This record gives sequence, structure tokens and C-alpha cells, in this order.
Amino acid sequence: MQIKDSVAIITGGASGLGEATARHLLQRGGQVALFDLAGERGQALAQDLGERVIFCQVDVTDEAQVDQGVRRTVEAFGSVQVAVNCAGIGVPFKVLGKDGPMDMGRWIKTLQINLVGTMQVIRLAAQRMAANQPNAEGERGVVINTASIAAFEGQVGQSAYAASKAGVVGLTLPLAREFASLGIRVLTIAPGLFQTPMMASLPEKVQQSLGQSVPFPSRLGRPQEFALLAEQIIANPMLNGETIRLDGALRMAPR
Repeated sequence: MQIKDSVAIITGGASGLGEATARHLLQRGGQVALFDLAGERGQALAQDLGERVIFCQVDVTDEAQVDQGVRRTVEAFGSVQVAVNCAGIGVPFKVLGKDGPMDMGRWIKTLQINLVGTMQVIRLAAQRMAANQPNAEGERGVVINTASIAAFEGQVGQSAYAASKAGVVGLTLPLAREFASLGIRVLTIAPGLFQTPMMASLPEKVQQSLGQSVPFPSRLGRPQEFALLAEQIIANPMLNGETIRLDGALRMAPR
């Protein structure tokens, strides 16, 4: 699918991997709707990026807000061809802590945002994609989800995060098969250790140490590298139903 003139919804689009992907697709001639909870930052970013961008303050767990954001996107640009799900949280906590069993509310919240929120966007964006005229390859749309290598090697304290990301991995192939007749491809990127706002909250020495744990290149991933893979997924019609690790050959230790 050509990026030029395509319309992409990007959740978590006001920072990190989402922002990098938005900037990259805009450079390739795309149009972008940024979905994010960070209203002030999102508005400022959309204004900075120019007329081919809109910002929608959206909680991905709220059906009405997602629906309104998708409607606004179609009103602004006429259609939706791409959805990139980058919104997520990853606060670690143990199931059995010093104060006893964890609060189930924290566990459920992680799944609500990372897994349910992803599906909320997929189903409403795919409804719009299904109405598109197919291109020469028969394509009507592309969905790109964000998982994590924690889906495969979750560490101590990551039971909620790993479960939510494993769920994203698990829905990828079934949805690709379901949407095949509609010409909508579904893929997932599973990043390793990347330079994101979440990572930036850690001390510099910790970030350096984490980067050195990556076999090659021995550094943290750059958001632009995530965006490059998103570009390739959109452009290559044979990519479908797959979860692609983007991790420099890193395999996470238990701690």
C-alpha cells in the first residue's frame, strides 16, 4: 500500500514510538490522526506538524471516544487506510508483594489499555477500511499493533504487561485470517528495549546498562527504527499475520 495520501490513525501518537511513526509517515506523504490522552502535548504536536495532521484526545478503552476519533478522522481526510496501535502502559509490580497479593485493579487496567484498547481501535478502524476501494493488490487497509518481547520472555513483575502483550500477539493471525477477504492486513511489531518516555524515566546509568545488554547493536532502539519497520509493513503487501521482533537479538533474562 502506498503511504502517499494514505490516512493513518496512530494511538499513543503524541510521544515515543507513535510520534516517531507519525513524523515518518508524514515525511512519506501520508496524513495522520494522532490519538492520545495527552491533550496539551497532542494539540501542540499536531499544530507543529502541519495541515495534514489532526489531534483527537482519546482514551482507547472508551468506545465512544474511539468512535468519535475515527469519525473525526474520516470527516477530516475522507477515509482511513492505516491504524498503528502504540498506546500502552507497562508499570511493573509483583503478584505477591510485601503487603500481600496485588490489587487486581492494577492488573486489569494494564489489560484494558494494552489489549482491550488495541482491539477497540482495530474494530472501529477496520470497519472504515472495509468500505475503501481496493488498490491494484486488492488492499483496503493495514493494521499494525505494538506488542513487546515481554510477550515471549516476560520478567519478574511483568505478569500483567506480558499477558497483555501476549494477547496482542495472539490476536494477530486470527484477525489477519478474518480480514483477508476484506483486503486488510494485520501485523504486530514486538519491540525490545527502546528509547521511549517510559525508558527515559529511568536513571541514565540504568538506560546505558540496558542498552549494553542488547547483542547488536548494543544500544537502546531508536523510535525511528520502529517507524521504519512500520513503513515497510505498510508498503509490502506480502507481509501479513506475523509478529516481527525488533530487538537486536535480545532475549530477556528473568530479572
